Amino acid sequence: MYTRAGVGRDSQDQLLERFAPLVKRIAYHLLGRLPASVQVDDLMQAGMIGLLEAARKFEQGKGASFETFAGIRIRGAMLDEVRRGDWAPRSVHRNSRMVSEAIRAVESRLGRDARDIEVAEHMGVSIEEYYAILSDTRGSKLFSFEDLLEAGHQEEGSGDGSPFEGLQDERFRSALVEAIDGLPERERLLLSLYYEQELNLKEIGAILGVSESRVSQLHSQCAARLRARLADWQST
Repeated sequence: MYTRAGVGRDSQDQLLERFAPLVKRIAYHLLGRLPASVQVDDLMQAGMIGLLEAARKFEQGKGASFETFAGIRIRGAMLDEVRRGDWAPRSVHRNSRMVSEAIRAVESRLGRDARDIEVAEHMGVSIEEYYAILSDTRGSKLFSFEDLLEAGHQEEGSGDGSPFEGLQDERFRSALVEAIDGLPERERLLLSLYYEQELNLKEIGAILGVSESRVSQLHSQCAARLRARLADWQST
């Protein structure tokens, strides 16, 4: 484990050199789900800043190694940089909210996981239109756990603006873990393959036996389902 004492002994140059491969790996993993206009060098530069911030804020004994903590901070710094220029049309944001609201309404009414066709019917669209909405959401607005963590963080009213400060709030983390555990099995597997094993959409599609575009749709639907189940944590 990389302890606070270890962080303190390393100079900035040593720290950046030691964890540069981690920054690079995260940058290229994110790059595959971002618009072509995003440059990997910009992600890596933001990631290096996140690494230095992680070294400053890391506290031993919080249940995570420094590398795990740094990975979260690095990814968050990269996403902060990307979010400074939001390329998604307003209609995409509106549709994303509509999907989450529909899932929440259907699941509240039925007391179980909402199926694709049920969500589409609630929204008053065809299943093809529903899948198109999911694809647009996935292609235009980055989703990951960071969005959910940011929502929980903002609800707590912390002031430094990092989307990962919510990780320090045990109640929100417990709610997030519970929401993930309650996902349909295929969506849980998708998250595990994507975030833990860091496979790309094509690789995940091969495992799930579906197309890359279908994985993208499932990813967006998973995002919407988690947002729906964590709605009480999110700022409006």
